[in-house]
Amino acid sequence: MKYSRLTKEQFEELSPEFTNFLATQAIDKAEWDKIKAEKPEVAEQELDVFSDLIWEGVLSRAEYLEHFSKNHIFLFQSFDTHVHSIVLKSLVPEVDFLTKEGLQWLSDNMFTETIEMKTGKKMFTEERNSSIFELIQQGAFLSDGQLYKQINSIIES
Repeated sequence: MKYSRLTKEQFEELSPEFTNFLATQAIDKAEWDKIKAEKPEVAEQELDVFSDLIWEGVLSRAEYLEHFSKNHIFLFQSFDTHVHSIVLKSLVPEVDFLTKEGLQWLSDNMFTETIEMKTGKKMFTEERNSSIFELIQQGAFLSDGQLYKQINSIIES
C-alpha cells in the first residue's frame, strides 16, 4: 500500500465511488459480500487499492497545505517539482496559534518584531504525491490557499 487506508467514515462518504470501483472489476454487491466472507484478505486488498486510488487523485490536485502548532504556522504551496513554504513563528511563548485568541493575536501583530517570518523552497526528493502525503501525515491539511496567498502577496510587495 502506497498511502494509508481510508477511514470507515471516508469509505462511507465514498460509497458510490467504491461501488463503481468494484463494478469496474465485475464485482457486484452479492459478489463483494461473498469475497468479504470467504476471502477477507482479498477484500482487504481491494480496500487498499481503492484507498490508494483516492489518495492519488486527491494528492495530484493538492496545491496548498497548512499546518498549525502552538507557536508556528507552516503554509505550503506545492508545485510539480518543489514546495514553497512560509513559516510564521511567534516569539511570544504564551501565544497559542491553535486558539481563536492566538490567531487574533497573529492578525494584530503580524508585522511586528514578535513574529518571525521565513520563506523557503524545497525540491521534492521523493515522488511529489508521496512528499505531500508525508506533510499530511505530519499534521498538515489541504487548504484553499487563502492565508498563503494573503501573506505571500504582502511578502512580495
